[in-house]
Amino acid sequence: MSAKKTKTIKTIKIDVDKCNGCRACEVICSSFHAIPKYSNNNPARSRIRVIHEPLRDVYVPVYAGDYAVAECAGRDKYIIDGKEYDECAFCRAACPSREEFKEPDSGLPLKCDMCEGEEEPLCVKWCLVDALTIEEREVEIDDEEEEKRDEIEIGLESLVNRFGIDKVSDLIAQISKK
Repeated sequence: MSAKKTKTIKTIKIDVDKCNGCRACEVICSSFHAIPKYSNNNPARSRIRVIHEPLRDVYVPVYAGDYAVAECAGRDKYIIDGKEYDECAFCRAACPSREEFKEPDSGLPLKCDMCEGEEEPLCVKWCLVDALTIEEREVEIDDEEEEKRDEIEIGLESLVNRFGIDKVSDLIAQISKK
């Protein structure tokens, strides 16, 4: 029997009732993740998206989660203020069936990294209406819990799935000769 440990995790808590659709979260996120940092602003590269329902003036921030190799089987519908939404609209995953949370040039999946290296995620810091806040909670983990895959592993797997192992291997061989 393995021992149980706890660790504190931070998540972004979203209060849809407070979001006014300013999209400052998208702007700062895309700017922070630009290469070099803060050199440009392209919300397509943002790890957070604000979904807008114009007739009811409802805004729903959704931030990027884990990469999904296959699209999900569920196609639930949600009704908010009388308007029907497909569950994909609120999904946090980058998957083969949609373009959200994928790097526009390469198609590689994007995932929220909580602005690693910063005191707090910049989307939270820049949200002037407190629609985005940090929430900390304790979760149990097993000693044997496998380490999370890092970005390069996820990126390479995505490229292999998209272009095939032979093409990716050939490209890596070409790059390593430079």
